[in-house]
Amino acid sequence: MASGRRGGHGARPAAAGLLTLAALVGAGTAHAGAAAPQALPAGCSGASPITCHYAVSPGDYDVTVSVGGAAAGQTEMWVEARRLMLPATRTAAGAVATYSFTVDVRQPEGQPTGQGGAGNAGLDIRFTGSGPQVSAVSVKPATRPLVAYLAGDSTVCDQPAAPYTGWGQMITTAVRPGAVIANYADSGESSGSFLSSSALFPALLSKVKANDPVFIQLGHNDKQTSASAYRSNLTTMITRVRAKGGVPVLVTPPVRRLFDGNRLTSTALHVNGVGVNLPAEMRSVGAAQRVPVIDLTAKSKALVESLGPSASAQLFLRSSVDGVTDNTHFSQYGATQMGGLLLQSIREQNLPLAAYLR
Repeated sequence: MASGRRGGHGARPAAAGLLTLAALVGAGTAHAGAAAPQALPAGCSGASPITCHYAVSPGDYDVTVSVGGAAAGQTEMWVEARRLMLPATRTAAGAVATYSFTVDVRQPEGQPTGQGGAGNAGLDIRFTGSGPQVSAVSVKPATRPLVAYLAGDSTVCDQPAAPYTGWGQMITTAVRPGAVIANYADSGESSGSFLSSSALFPALLSKVKANDPVFIQLGHNDKQTSASAYRSNLTTMITRVRAKGGVPVLVTPPVRRLFDGNRLTSTALHVNGVGVNLPAEMRSVGAAQRVPVIDLTAKSKALVESLGPSASAQLFLRSSVDGVTDNTHFSQYGATQMGGLLLQSIREQNLPLAAYLR
């Protein structure tokens, strides 16, 4: 993790039938219409939140949900370890809106090393919001979706408990059916530890297929890593991903909120304890290996400095709001903003996931 908090993607089952009986509608499209009052779908219980559980094996699943009902409501949809799929969505009384997603199911479901708990086997869906409503849920195995893998630390990972939030668990709202985010980021990892841990890079690599993008954001915890070791670790990952037919994408680490006046310090910009400018080294590796680089350091620096020392606090964790002060890890709002910067770059560079963004 970036300092202070420590928080597999498996084969598809052979069965291809629906696990619940709900009509599938246009993928990724909302449809509004009259709705009669309905009981909760099979597998779901509760009122606020509404929780649903499906006993499926690890793999990728197409999930379609219909939210809304007899009364007006506002519904959010989360899956597994706090991955947001549907932001707060209002439905009028008597109306239903239907949405589709592809969801990655793993065990453990959050951080691959089990930090923060392993979660429940199978697929868990949670509907929250002010007056959440769900009238139908369907789940079926996905057919060879594009899988976008995330290799990173605690600023990326599926953080199991609020207020800590990784950007990887927020970008899921932007991905249309047919593509899925598989978040293998894990708290506390450096480029070297991520590469060597059997639950992390080797596990991720075993699943990569042709054209799958692998987004690599490591650097927060390379505090004493030499330039040569850092470059070697990144180059090894690139080489191995390419050998599987995947598409490596380097992502420079987002800044910490450490100001000197109105400018961020060198530590905030990831010049490490032995004087290595990690983002510069990553950009150099990208150029040498002809790998796309998303300069999240530069983009987040521009955002944080534009907000200034005071207003930028909302991106991170504040004692007054979150019960903890942390200038490395993101609030849900901050993770959403960082994820938005990453998605912007994916579109700008027309990377493999771009065609699947909403």
